[in-house]
Amino acid sequence: MTESQPHPAQPNPAEPNPAPTVRRADAADRPGYDRLWQLFRHELSALTGTLPFPDGTFRTERLEAAFADPDWAPYLFTRGENPAGFAVVRGLGAPTRVLNSFFVVAGARRSGLGLHAACQVMRLHPGAWEVAFQDANPPAVRFWRRVATELAGDAWTEEHRASPARPDLPPDTWIRIDAVS
Repeated sequence: MTESQPHPAQPNPAEPNPAPTVRRADAADRPGYDRLWQLFRHELSALTGTLPFPDGTFRTERLEAAFADPDWAPYLFTRGENPAGFAVVRGLGAPTRVLNSFFVVAGARRSGLGLHAACQVMRLHPGAWEVAFQDANPPAVRFWRRVATELAGDAWTEEHRASPARPDLPPDTWIRIDAVS
């Protein structure tokens, strides 16, 4: 394959996007998930000022927990055969679940995939939910408020909480939805 030829797994831009799929990730998904995780952490580094480790990778302890801890769950979003994003959920056994990490690749943004995926993941685990984001990320602010409204109408709250691990950063904004069904 030459550089000018498209990768065989890339979708044809002239064809309509297949419907997004949201499913729990498993060990076979791990290599691709690891690469998506690095893209996610790289994007967050613009907000946090975090640099990668000397080998060029970012921290992965939450990713490790998603695949190893029974109280956590990794979800993968795809369009056809192509990965388009992921979600990491924690607190599966707790009264309130937390959408710990959420990422949609740039090429799939503004297509409805993120809203569909966030709502589907939360509906897989009915009950109370919390999700955090940074006010310095205006697209995230708009997105998470839209997700909360889609799931609960106006029955959701928002508050700012300082990060105990990073007191040097502005507080995170947390949305709480008390009844996802």
